[in-house]
Amino acid sequence: MTKYAVSPTTTERTFGEDEIIVSKTDTKGRITYANEIFQHIASYSEHELLGQPHSLLRHPDMPRCVFKLLWDTLEQGNEIFAYVKNMAKNGDYYWVFAHVTPSFDASGNIVAYHSNRRVPQPEAVAKVEPLYRQLLAEENSHQDRKAGMMASFNTLVGLLKEQGTGYDEFVFSL
Repeated sequence: MTKYAVSPTTTERTFGEDEIIVSKTDTKGRITYANEIFQHIASYSEHELLGQPHSLLRHPDMPRCVFKLLWDTLEQGNEIFAYVKNMAKNGDYYWVFAHVTPSFDASGNIVAYHSNRRVPQPEAVAKVEPLYRQLLAEENSHQDRKAGMMASFNTLVGLLKEQGTGYDEFVFSL
């Protein structure tokens, strides 16, 4: 299956505060499990999701540097919390507060990743959106996509350093 050629809409989807979106991926980010809430909010069937890269849900408003930070953190064996704007199959968007963790085998090797996503606080989304717009503008100001992503990543790291905080502390301060 290939990613649908869908344009983003301005329609926001929501889910209940008592609901948790759960997914698991292999070490390459391919979906191996998607709970019913995930399937419902994203408008994909289990069959459509399994084996697909989790980036299938990536909304174009999301700066790629946030995902670089996420993957760098996970590959070091650490958990990460992040606000993420995802895109459903029809182009609608939905925000999540994600908690992503590596899964280890008995020898301590990373064998998979597990993500729980909850409804984010609207105030936090309102604070993170301008930052994400700034980071995305930096990415898009470069003709070379990789250079743009690295410039955006360096901007994010610099902002965190200025504030004397790590990413998790920043996320929880919103």
